[in-house]
Amino acid sequence: MRRSLRPLVGAALLVVLSALSVAPVAATSPSSAPGTPHVFTIEDPRITESSGLAASHAHPGIYWTHNDSDDGPYLYAIDSRTGKTVATVTMSGVGKPRDVEAISMGPDDTLYVGDTGDNTGGGWSHVWIYRLPEPKELHDQTVRATQYTVTYADGPRDAEALMVHPKTGRVYIADKKEDGGHLFEGPATLSPTGTNVFRKVAPIDLWVTDGAFSPDGDQLVVRGYFGGILYDWRNGRPKRKATLTVPMQGQGESVTYTADGSALMYGSEGARSQVVPGQLPGAGSGGPSHGASGQSGGSAGGNVLSPDYTKIAVVLIVALAVLYGGTRVASRRARER
Repeated sequence: MRRSLRPLVGAALLVVLSALSVAPVAATSPSSAPGTPHVFTIEDPRITESSGLAASHAHPGIYWTHNDSDDGPYLYAIDSRTGKTVATVTMSGVGKPRDVEAISMGPDDTLYVGDTGDNTGGGWSHVWIYRLPEPKELHDQTVRATQYTVTYADGPRDAEALMVHPKTGRVYIADKKEDGGHLFEGPATLSPTGTNVFRKVAPIDLWVTDGAFSPDGDQLVVRGYFGGILYDWRNGRPKRKATLTVPMQGQGESVTYTADGSALMYGSEGARSQVVPGQLPGAGSGGPSHGASGQSGGSAGGNVLSPDYTKIAVVLIVALAVLYGGTRVASRRARER
């Protein structure tokens, strides 16, 4: 019975998420300090499916993102002070991207892009990772990337989270499964000519849409649509430390640490989507924070999130009514058989 209700549950949740995506939170003007975490809106009309997020270390206040699928080999540098795109990078040396889901900053200001999504549910025999140097100057340009072919030791899967350890440069992938998936570890050094086999190293009890290492490499975070997990990184393996409360977003599919590691930044798909700061467990009260409701406060940037809780409540009631009605119909049909 539980599995038979999943389509209805999914439909109800999509109703809720679509309503949230058209009701963005309000934010005051960001702080003039480029490194201060604050809410900002991605203004570029080309970016409608922001699926990954990475904070630049070389360019304070800049966040790299990309669209999901059907966009091409493009990366966008967003200035968090204005929300505007200050550089569009076209990757050369790669094939046609298929389902780009993640971006991560590796050692020496190197960007890794995860073309690891698989909307066929595991029908693709391989996926790809692209590696390129972060441009030293921000303007529209073409940058040559290295393409790596990736497979999994136990067969293909859908994955939206790619994390590169900032010290070792080792690449990790978390697959996306509703009932929880696994963390996969790549070879110590990726090969641009052979096939890179990723192997399971730890379970992840979350429906993962993205993840990120802290800048010092001591912690790993993963996020889903409705929650997240913080891990201590010990001897190349995650040890669960705390639960994260992520903000309510239309389709929350990205997370990154700020460049100084003091906070998290959460992103979402959708036109003019917002990137929202979140406090790390155990951090001081001076930075941004999120309560259970998804509300954010604190002194970072002077921003206050104000979701329309009346609208959210109404949508939840409608979604539950859809679910209840569908359940009654299913039960009646079962009795009639």
